[in-house]
Amino acid sequence: MSVRLPRIVDEVVSRPTWPGTLPRPMEPRNIGVDYDTAWTRKPWARALRRVLVDNVTRPFVAVVATPQVFGREHLDPLEGPVIFAANHSSHLDTSIVVACLPERFRRRTVVAAAADYFFDRPWKAALWSLALGTIPMERNKVSRKGADLAASLLTERWNVVIFPEGGRTRDGWGQEFRGGAAYLAKRCDVPVVPVHLRGVRPVFPRGSSTLRRGKVEVRFGDPLRPGQKVASGKEEDARHFAGRIEGAVALLADEAESDWWSARRRAAAGETPAFRGPDASAWRRAWALPASARRTRSVRSKSSAKPW
Repeated sequence: MSVRLPRIVDEVVSRPTWPGTLPRPMEPRNIGVDYDTAWTRKPWARALRRVLVDNVTRPFVAVVATPQVFGREHLDPLEGPVIFAANHSSHLDTSIVVACLPERFRRRTVVAAAADYFFDRPWKAALWSLALGTIPMERNKVSRKGADLAASLLTERWNVVIFPEGGRTRDGWGQEFRGGAAYLAKRCDVPVVPVHLRGVRPVFPRGSSTLRRGKVEVRFGDPLRPGQKVASGKEEDARHFAGRIEGAVALLADEAESDWWSARRRAAAGETPAFRGPDASAWRRAWALPASARRTRSVRSKSSAKPW
């Protein structure tokens, strides 16, 4: 007489053992940088994202941030693909950049997002990749998997939004630009459009769960192309190009706090205010922070601003 064991017991008893001298293969994961976003670029997903962006994201941004856009004429000669490199101070930055892009760019744009934050759980990965077209990217290094995905999308004529600082500012000042955007631009030979967001931090600062309505300004700068010659006569590397991108965003930041002409004069004289703030103590840095970047100050409006 044979006795049939319960299925779960049968599986445990009959499961083969793994030799202790051999390394175990990694279990397949579909989170973090390994999350597969290909489904979010299928026609049905793109159509749904278009509905979400037009009827949810853009109206929400219009109510909360009331963005005013400058420099959109710099995008007119571009056909794509393009890398948009922006400063980063709030989780609202992604929605604002996507909402303010011209439609011909917005329909074919993905956003490089932190794999360890936006893709740490399956539901978050699915939500953000569908709603805003995010793709996972390592923020502490240029990982091969993330870089290959972004490069393949650029080759397929998708635009990519990247925040080269790697994370939101902690004190309102800019951070050093990492080499991801510069590396991709050189690898794929595509232009980089510097983008500066002014006034987003008071609306939704880091560490806060409260939204405060405010006035946000979005500035697009002149497109930068890789391959500039350096002093030695050689072509610039990704690190040098990343510094050039940071300098372009710093110029836009200076323009936002003063005016177009004064910012260009200071740039020509090598006197553009430090994007990363003074090398001083925390209280001195907080004291020197522009009012538009302080958590509790409102942003002044400009009569010359154009509605987005």
